[in-house]
Amino acid sequence: MEVVAIAGPTGVGKTGVSIELAEMLRERGEDPVAINCDSMQVYEGLEILSGAASPAERSLLEHRLLGFVPVDEEFSAGRYARRAGEEIDSLLEEGRRPLLVGGTGLYQRAALSEMELRPAVPQEVRDSVDAEIEADGLEAVHGRLPEAARTSVHPNDRLRVARATELLRMGEDPAPDHAGGGELWTARFRRPTLLVGITESDEVLKERIEARVEEMAAHGADEEARRADALGASRTARAAIGFNEFQTGDLEGVVRRHLRYGKRQMTWLRRTDGVTVIERAGRDDRQVAEDVLKLVDFR
Repeated sequence: MEVVAIAGPTGVGKTGVSIELAEMLRERGEDPVAINCDSMQVYEGLEILSGAASPAERSLLEHRLLGFVPVDEEFSAGRYARRAGEEIDSLLEEGRRPLLVGGTGLYQRAALSEMELRPAVPQEVRDSVDAEIEADGLEAVHGRLPEAARTSVHPNDRLRVARATELLRMGEDPAPDHAGGGELWTARFRRPTLLVGITESDEVLKERIEARVEEMAAHGADEEARRADALGASRTARAAIGFNEFQTGDLEGVVRRHLRYGKRQMTWLRRTDGVTVIERAGRDDRQVAEDVLKLVDFR
């Protein structure tokens, strides 16, 4: 039995497609389970900000690795990889198909592959780098990175700029990309896997993201962010798109960040070996899921 991994840009409808696919698989006698591969959906209390599956959606398909990390705790791809690997192996041993769903390329790859992940960073190093960013500014700290790191890390991505700086302080090189021998875009999987990427036109995706942000705001994303802030949200949790913007009412800023993130996700899809791309082209979740099921049958 193969693992099915569903990737794609934020707002493209991965959760809805996975629910429809699960229903069709159950009609065949299977009992699939979704495993979250989104780095923000692991946090308890960030369900709205992260776009996690709703209680109604979870009633239609069991989801694992959602909301299991306290919001004030730092979390990493390495820790996630261990948990996700255990879940996948356990489900396959039970004869249940894992459906990996989420938009974070690193987390999905960590669940699927034996990646060379970088070590955790001591708190004193984190504090030192945070203080440097506060004192000198993010742009200046980004400018001090080696050229290879500068070109692969966006200067406005505080979390990744800090992480690269921290690793260099520890004498570690940031993880290499595919061209440099890294594992992020390769097709070597721990288990037989069908990797599907769902795409949509830029215009339609922008409309979907705008509607999604409006819905987040209507459901209390600002209150959720303030509550997490008051609980001492960790640096990694604060990287959730809209964490600051919802608190100030900057919905346009949230949309812009989602659009930029979606472009990075599309870059990941284009560079990934072994991914089968399905164009959504305005079709509903059921129709897209039918295409995924055809791929399952074909293999």
